[in-house]
Amino acid sequence: MKGRIHRRNISGCGLAGMMSEDGRLMSGEGIIRSMEVLHDRSNGLGGGFAGYGIYPDRQDHYALHIMYDDIKAKEMTDVLIDEWFEVDAEEVIPTKRVPGVGKAPLLWRYFVKPSADFNECGVCEEDYVIDAVMLVNSTVEGAFIFSSGKNMGAFKAVGFPEDVGKFYRLNEYEGYTWIGHGRFPTNTPGWWGGAHPFTILDWAIVHNGEISSYGINKRYLEMFGYKCTMLTDTEVVAYSFDLLLRRHNLPIELACKALAASFWTDIDRMKAQGKKVADVYEALRMVYGSGLLNGPFAIILGHANGMVGLSDRVKLRPLVAARKDDMLYIASEESAIREVASGLDRVWNPKAGEPVIGELKIPVSNTDAVRELEETVA
Repeated sequence: MKGRIHRRNISGCGLAGMMSEDGRLMSGEGIIRSMEVLHDRSNGLGGGFAGYGIYPDRQDHYALHIMYDDIKAKEMTDVLIDEWFEVDAEEVIPTKRVPGVGKAPLLWRYFVKPSADFNECGVCEEDYVIDAVMLVNSTVEGAFIFSSGKNMGAFKAVGFPEDVGKFYRLNEYEGYTWIGHGRFPTNTPGWWGGAHPFTILDWAIVHNGEISSYGINKRYLEMFGYKCTMLTDTEVVAYSFDLLLRRHNLPIELACKALAASFWTDIDRMKAQGKKVADVYEALRMVYGSGLLNGPFAIILGHANGMVGLSDRVKLRPLVAARKDDMLYIASEESAIREVASGLDRVWNPKAGEPVIGELKIPVSNTDAVRELEETVA
């Protein structure tokens, strides 16, 4: 329209997530359709997805998804990967030409296990993998490991999310959990590595909003060995969940309450009412004060055993949830859910700072239960 004034949409970005708590595998086509409904919440400067259960033939291997600016960066990274890991297979990540996605970096994936002598490093296997990821991302110019979990993978690019999904041929994958993101960057550049989701191990985060506490969060995480290299505030959220859930072994509910902490006035009010939970919330604020996420945000966390939706303490960004049978859906808008699911059992707007939690009925880490289920199905 002639004379139209273009303004930044500061509440932009679109999120969607779907998971089968029974662990049923679904094509990536569904999450692409869901994100396409949210097209106008992004501006083509970033789209991405994460799928869980997509590599069943190599579910015991870490799948490293890496983008390279040039062959030199790959050669330098290959030296480090061979030093740190036993490589079972490596290949180009399959893509197809899509008009909405421009020139891509070299996209490669490796299926690896830690080298046989990793125990000599004195760290657990997961920390060993994180150290390797941080080493590559902070020292090899032009190389970015953007996914490093088991039996899962992140796929992201500059473009609208539906185009990015088609570019990566996600309809050819099947997973029990899918999350998606359409980006509308306001303070950070639109580039391939800066698109969502942000991941470490099997934790994957998509985010709408702004983490205004990024500086203190970044410094806090660096105390535990994390290195933020992706030029965006969202990266700290993925690392924060790894710290609280895996390393500090907090329940998901408490980890969410630490990151979207109660206001001190609310804690004082609960104390006056004699609620014992006030002491827990007070302790979380005191211990994890530097990890608290400030600013407007709505996030979806994907992980090997489930999916979590969470908004900030006053819900400055939209988040809707729904259930049908074994399915949990979370999105920025209800329309994105109804595009892929009809006859919903329940639709609701989660309260500010209260997580929506989906969990696999049989956790993937429970290998005996998984094996028993597989034998029953067979």
